[in-house]
Amino acid sequence: MTREELFERLNNVFREVFDDDEITVNDETTSADIEDWDSLEHINLVSAVEQEFGIKFTMGQVVTMKNVGEMADIILAGNQ
Repeated sequence: MTREELFERLNNVFREVFDDDEITVNDETTSADIEDWDSLEHINLVSAVEQEFGIKFTMGQVVTMKNVGEMADIILAGNQ
């Protein structure tokens, strides 16, 4: 999977979780960039991303991710 394909799928997950078809994420996107991204929605988002990509983040990965780019890096590393 290319990074571009990954972000297409991530955009769909983010749009579904936040119920906003206008969301487009990139490497630099953080919770501050999406209005409804709070701690509860973060849990829903992580769960939805795990389901979409068939992966399971470790607690360490979840707490250290600073932006969507870091999430993408973890997903890509797990799919090799």
